[in-house]
Amino acid sequence: MDWKNICSKLGDYKAESLAYIKQEAKTNIQEYGIYPDSINYHEGAWYFLARGSSEKNLIICGEDDYFNKFDGNTISVNGKPAKVCSLSNSNCDILRQVFPFTNPSNHKGKDITIGLGDRLGIASPGHIRVVKDKPVFPVLAQQSIRELNLTGRTYKDVLSAACWAVFQEGYTKGFGADGDHLKTFDEVKMALDNGFTMITLDCSEHINNEVSSYTDDEVEKKYSEIELIERKHLEATYLNKEFKLNDVTISFEPDDFKKIVLIYLKAIKYTLDIYNNVIKNCGRAIDFEMSIDETLTSTTPESHYFVASELIAGGVDITSLAPRFCGEFQKGIDYRGNIEQFTKEFDLHVKISQHFGYKVSVHSGSDKFSVFPIIGEKTNGKYHLKTAGTNWLEAARVIAAEDPSLYRKIHKFALEHLNEAKKYYHISANPSNIPNIDDLKDEELPALFDKDDSRQVIHITYGLILLEKGSAGNTLFRDKIYSTLYKYEEEYCNALEKHIGRHLRLLKV
Repeated sequence: MDWKNICSKLGDYKAESLAYIKQEAKTNIQEYGIYPDSINYHEGAWYFLARGSSEKNLIICGEDDYFNKFDGNTISVNGKPAKVCSLSNSNCDILRQVFPFTNPSNHKGKDITIGLGDRLGIASPGHIRVVKDKPVFPVLAQQSIRELNLTGRTYKDVLSAACWAVFQEGYTKGFGADGDHLKTFDEVKMALDNGFTMITLDCSEHINNEVSSYTDDEVEKKYSEIELIERKHLEATYLNKEFKLNDVTISFEPDDFKKIVLIYLKAIKYTLDIYNNVIKNCGRAIDFEMSIDETLTSTTPESHYFVASELIAGGVDITSLAPRFCGEFQKGIDYRGNIEQFTKEFDLHVKISQHFGYKVSVHSGSDKFSVFPIIGEKTNGKYHLKTAGTNWLEAARVIAAEDPSLYRKIHKFALEHLNEAKKYYHISANPSNIPNIDDLKDEELPALFDKDDSRQVIHITYGLILLEKGSAGNTLFRDKIYSTLYKYEEEYCNALEKHIGRHLRLLKV
């Protein structure tokens, strides 16, 4: 494969020939080694991504005003200048100036938005292929600080990976970038400074989970410690009143109200502080989501209403809010809980969100197949859903199918280090339910990803797997994982299309 074969022809064409050139590249993809949809024209220069033996490169054929700004190797093709550039963060920054469609944007007002977390930074092409013809706004860059630490990546890396994928696939419908589960001023500012368009604020450290165990006297004592003027204001706003939401009425009993205030008031104040002092004044439109799902008990409708009402009264423009639903939304597996109860309670959360004008957000939403139809129906096709680890699992499934020897080593390592990974994630996996991998044939390995226990073990050990180093300081698995998935890029894209496609079908998209 040699991209120079097409580069030598491009001087005869202009922007109006773009469709023809893309078709030429697609028809002769084995000859050129070019990603056809990545071909773009800008003021006399052709840009595209070419696939090499071990990495992709940005190729620029012809000179424009940006040619010399890119870091790369300049060569001559038939007497005309061309440049071979790495897919670096700095080159991505320049590309985003040349082609604005590669920049993330906010999504407020979009009906269906899905966070497609990409821990490896190579899943977005597959994600784009599954959503490109559907009414879905993808948040391609979605990462928490925990995930950054466990993968050794930065927010710059995360955003650049998404932007390069958008360019590769020629995707021009818009995408978002979510600084997920951020907890501090510095974390929020870092995400904003790196160009992220969505902030998900995790207030778990400011939610008082101990209130549920308080005695009545303890509740009274703690509640009385709140300043009198503030207590009077809250009581005047909520007590002895009914709040009608179509066919539902929300009201607050005095005892329950005091507990709700004690549980959430500090989290609300913290949110107002960060929103008004960091997010609101950042100079651009930001999608803001408050997460109250990282708690020990389910969010009651009264609690949801109170939190939302106070945030909006404080000037927060909410795009979505994530309650803690009943049942269990564990990582990488289907919903566990009473479906009838979930349906009833989820309907109330949706009505509250509709009343205030934002969307319900479903966290740990990957693989929750049994409740997807309910989510799609009750929200009338307006929701935010977050997925992440399931894309890493599909990568591991591809490795199991294409490089069984590598997967066997990863699998054994994951089991050996499971307890360490449990410090970061709660799962119910029982390793004793996983068959001995030495007793399995190579062709049986991918089926491990159809079982809850083995899925969860691989799901939460990703960071330990990626960061583990050998005695010589080299990565034990990381480089081999990336080289394998580069070799089988199409297989990985196909796996993601199939798996995320199942999500969308059950959501009735």
